[in-house]
Amino acid sequence: MGFRVFCSNSMTLIWGTLVVFLFVYALYVLLNIHKRKRFPPSPTGFPILGHLLLLAGKNPHQHLQKLAKKHGPIMYVQLGLVPAIVVSSVDAAEKFLKTYDHMFASRPHSEASQYLSYGQKSLIFAKYGVYWRNMRKLCAVHLLSNHKINSFQSMRKQEVQLLIESIKKEAHDCVVVDLSARILSLNANLTCLMMFGKKYMDEDLDKRGFKAIVQDVVDLASTPNLGDFFPFLGVIDLQGLNRKLKDLSKVFDEFLERIIDEHVEYHDRDQTKDFVDTMMDIMQSGEAEFQFDRRHIKAILLDMLLAAKDTTASTVEWILTELLRHPQVMKKLQNELQEVVGLERMVKESDL
Repeated sequence: MGFRVFCSNSMTLIWGTLVVFLFVYALYVLLNIHKRKRFPPSPTGFPILGHLLLLAGKNPHQHLQKLAKKHGPIMYVQLGLVPAIVVSSVDAAEKFLKTYDHMFASRPHSEASQYLSYGQKSLIFAKYGVYWRNMRKLCAVHLLSNHKINSFQSMRKQEVQLLIESIKKEAHDCVVVDLSARILSLNANLTCLMMFGKKYMDEDLDKRGFKAIVQDVVDLASTPNLGDFFPFLGVIDLQGLNRKLKDLSKVFDEFLERIIDEHVEYHDRDQTKDFVDTMMDIMQSGEAEFQFDRRHIKAILLDMLLAAKDTTASTVEWILTELLRHPQVMKKLQNELQEVVGLERMVKESDL
């Protein structure tokens, strides 16, 4: 008897949820039907799901390419309840990214950005508007100006010199060198020194290591989240992605809080100011043109930490790979270095 009552209540709940879901969808369609006429050509979709099923699989970009061949370079698709425009030609992309970029520069809501950028407060995920423009101005003037970047030049030179000396020693001892790992380590050290003023070990972030944590962020942020396509499902978290995002955001938040606290406690005015010092000065002076507190500092730091993770390292690694694959190019580069720089000193940034 109890089992029957339980089954009956469960079925009632399921059917009730389905009815509400269909009602909300019907209301959504009715409210947006007048806008539908203004959209570009579109493939035939499905009720509620839109065109999500057409993009299912490991290579959604290939499905989009096939659809674009049929429907044109500017195509409308409905991703659940989220309308989207797919642009697949150079001319159309130029119009969206350059001519009318101010109209398409904003960022849509996403579950990942809510957890990893303190409610879309970072430069990467913030919605386009006054806040984003002020944030970009702050970063460009105080963090990424030529003067600020050049102030770390001696530190960069020292770290590169340490790397070269260690490689020379290991080459002399006939030891195999993993250049990929060395370049990634160099990039991480330079990033930490400029941002935090000192190097950090992998375990300082989490026992899993910095590289593994960042890879988790990339994987989770790039995984299609039902909450992004059906906002009311974000609370339910059917895939368990939001729970994992919360755990990762907690790891980064504790790490960044610890760094900020260290800077507050051991502030050295004679040292070159790193990014944390600079932003703490801005926060305490009140010179920012918008509300600027610890959340904003952590959002910017996380932006730069994730963006700098392996972009430069991957570029250098690919350059070295291509040079090894093309000996004639390697020889040309060696001759140019010998003629322009010489063999008696390291390459300086001013040589580039």
